[in-house]
Amino acid sequence: MADQKIEFYKGPAGGWGALRSVTNALLRQDIPVKGAKTLLSANQPDGFDCPGCAWPDRNHASSFEFCENGVKAVAAEATARRADPALFAKHTVAELMAKSDFWLEDQGRLTHPMVYDAASDKYVAIEWDDAFALIAKHLNALPDPNRAIFYTSGRASNEAAFLYQLFVREYGTNNFPDCSNMCHEPSGSGMRPQFGVGKGTVTLDDFEKADAIFIFGQNPGTNHPRMLGELRAAHKRGARIVSFNPLRERGLERFADPQDKLEMATLGSTPISTHYFQLRVGGDFAVVKGMMKHLLEREDAGEQVLDHDFIATHTSGFEALEADLRAESWSVLVQESGLAEAQIREAADIYRNAPAVIACWGMGITQHQNSVATIQMIGNLLLMRGNVGRPGAGPCPVRGHSNVQGDRTMGIWEKPPTALLDRLQRVFGFEPPRAHGWDTVSSIQAMLDGKGKVFFALGGNFAAATPDTYETWKALRQCDLTVHVTTKLNRSHVVHGREALILPCLGRTEIDMQAGGVQGVTVEDSMSMVHLSHGMNAPASPQLLSEPAIVARLAAATIGHRSKTPWLWLIEDYSRIRDKIEAVFDDFKDFNARVAVPGGFRLRNTASERVWNTASKKAGFFAHPVPVDTPSHRARARLRDTVVFTLLTTRSHDQYNTTIYGHDDRYRGVFGQRRVVFIHAEDIKALGMKDGDWVDIKTVWDDGHERRADRFKLVAYNIPRGNLAAYYPETNPLVPLASVALDAGTPASKSIPVVLVPHAVPAAAPAAADVALV
Repeated sequence: MADQKIEFYKGPAGGWGALRSVTNALLRQDIPVKGAKTLLSANQPDGFDCPGCAWPDRNHASSFEFCENGVKAVAAEATARRADPALFAKHTVAELMAKSDFWLEDQGRLTHPMVYDAASDKYVAIEWDDAFALIAKHLNALPDPNRAIFYTSGRASNEAAFLYQLFVREYGTNNFPDCSNMCHEPSGSGMRPQFGVGKGTVTLDDFEKADAIFIFGQNPGTNHPRMLGELRAAHKRGARIVSFNPLRERGLERFADPQDKLEMATLGSTPISTHYFQLRVGGDFAVVKGMMKHLLEREDAGEQVLDHDFIATHTSGFEALEADLRAESWSVLVQESGLAEAQIREAADIYRNAPAVIACWGMGITQHQNSVATIQMIGNLLLMRGNVGRPGAGPCPVRGHSNVQGDRTMGIWEKPPTALLDRLQRVFGFEPPRAHGWDTVSSIQAMLDGKGKVFFALGGNFAAATPDTYETWKALRQCDLTVHVTTKLNRSHVVHGREALILPCLGRTEIDMQAGGVQGVTVEDSMSMVHLSHGMNAPASPQLLSEPAIVARLAAATIGHRSKTPWLWLIEDYSRIRDKIEAVFDDFKDFNARVAVPGGFRLRNTASERVWNTASKKAGFFAHPVPVDTPSHRARARLRDTVVFTLLTTRSHDQYNTTIYGHDDRYRGVFGQRRVVFIHAEDIKALGMKDGDWVDIKTVWDDGHERRADRFKLVAYNIPRGNLAAYYPETNPLVPLASVALDAGTPASKSIPVVLVPHAVPAAAPAAADVALV
């Protein structure tokens, strides 16, 4: 582990630092040659889809695109390390529980299905048939199928997700918590009633045509590095790039493309943002509303600002929005945004003078109480000048995991549309359950209440990714059975039910051999491109099964006696699964033929055609008041004599979702540690503390339940006063289960009211990076 230090980074994102990081990642996993060869097949027509983020590859058939994040994901999956039965024989679950999240995943690829043995407090090997029989026994013994919960990670392929939702619905429930519930659920919840689709309308070609790109609540340098290539190209041709973020993020400032020989040789770089506005945490709503108010004022001054023809032909609700904007107070907008009125007007003028505008956003928007309303405000801004459904313009929610959007397309949703259920009934000959199921937060509550008894996870790290950590752990431990399909060991496997299984699966980079030969799977990226993925590495163990095979064999074991679906026949050749997908979803007509074409195909997006599948058959303007009654507002009102901060949780640069690749956050200057909290220098002084002091973080909530995360180092940082930032999952215990986005249910992890108190450091404190979440 690197020495612990704070040494602020002065270089650009990417560049030689990224290359060194890639080299270290490959060497660390003992695959310097194999890893490099594997990487050359990422996102290629005859290769595999990157298991990292959902940012698209241009035409999915281009030359290799360097991505530090993708390299780490591929290296972690293609590692030579093995978490085999011998590892579990050495450690009790109690011992594993005391290990850090980094240590758990660093043990390497799982090789055998494992079952928990309560007598020894260890996992021991089990045969696949016995594992499926155990799960089927529990599922079929439940008095009601709705007592079972089926979680889905965004890494599951379309084929696996389709079979999964089919099995679970034929079993009898719509309990489908998934990673969408924890990240971009508000995007769909806001966009569907506004545009008639829950997805972004733009493609990569639109980034070549945009005159301005507005980026809200997103850090592409860490979370979607390949996006920086598009932003770099846009900047070079003169597009305005406007970023709104409480933190100064290096990836939004400057970027050195590792594939640009001149830039690398000269240590040069390209600016990214032409304008950077550091608003307060959660201030995006007020900023966007202020921008729209400015546009109206310019119209009142005699300028032609709004696209009146578009508004009249394609939208509804503008009059109500207009009245609401005119009544809004500039003082409220300034106070709640954290920006000066002149800054808001400056941003609005950039938008006003740009013929075509794309608006991008990430979880810095979606993980707030008022995220749905904020997204609809961004949609309002685009609609005012007709920036939806034409070249170079449109909304662009940038999703995280590689197939999180595809999983939802395949039907992984606790609120299934009636049309989907009707089609499943017609194609497969069973009556699907019609009642809505539990999402992520309500699933946790159901387990706490004793209603959820079996928890099955198709990928992911539920125990680490979810809010209110210790309540979530309590919930999982109350289950009769917990099952996790996974490639590597993680926190969720040691926070288990009374009985527990770990089922190891193939990774995206590995050859999937079935009875019909080598199989490929499909995924859908953030821009609705569907493409085929083939692994190239030998499986980490001959014991591994593919995700489709695991789902099909479980279905056969559980409901095979009453199901008309030929589960085992379907997985002999995945083209058969795709034929069934085509039979259920009209947009997948000729699926197998279309996906065989290099680059795949794009699913239809009606909003990009200005066809509005909304209740009014028009795009909708939505008026919302500025949020002035958030948890932070209420906490400050209750504790007038106490300094209450608003904390946002974030990733380090050496992390993807809950996977910790290392203990460095290069761009923020943090090395060898993770328990740090970023804070304005003046706020440190106001607390009577100094940079480097240790503090405990406590949530301010009104339910009487203590939530705390102890021993974090203060790091003076360029962040607005009154705001803090710290890494998750270490800070997930601070997020109350009840703190969710209105009308979406997503945990509001980016706006937690907290206080800081001094921490008494023991004389021989453990290394911060070695402290487990517990």
